[in-house]
Amino acid sequence: MVGTLAGALEARQITITKDKLRADVQGVIEAPEGVLKITTIRTKFTLLIPKGKRETAERALNVFEKACPVAQTLKGAINMENTWEIIEE
Repeated sequence: MVGTLAGALEARQITITKDKLRADVQGVIEAPEGVLKITTIRTKFTLLIPKGKRETAERALNVFEKACPVAQTLKGAINMENTWEIIEE
C-alpha cells in the first residue's frame, strides 16, 4: 500500500523519499465465529510534502486504494481504515 501511495503522489509531482512517507499499521484480531481472524487493518499515513501541495496529496490519499493490489485483494474480506497526517515543509 505504501508503494502504491508513493507512486500516486509521484504521479502528481510530489516527490516521496523514505523520510517523507511513513505508515503506522495496526491489525485488529477478533473471533466473530469462534475462530481468530484479522477483521480490521488501520493505517495512519504521515506525509511530509512541499507547501501548497496539500490538496493534491489529499486527492491521492482518497483514490490510491483503487489501484493498490493489496487493498483490492483484501477488499470485502477485511475492513480497511486509512487516516493521514499531512505536514507541509
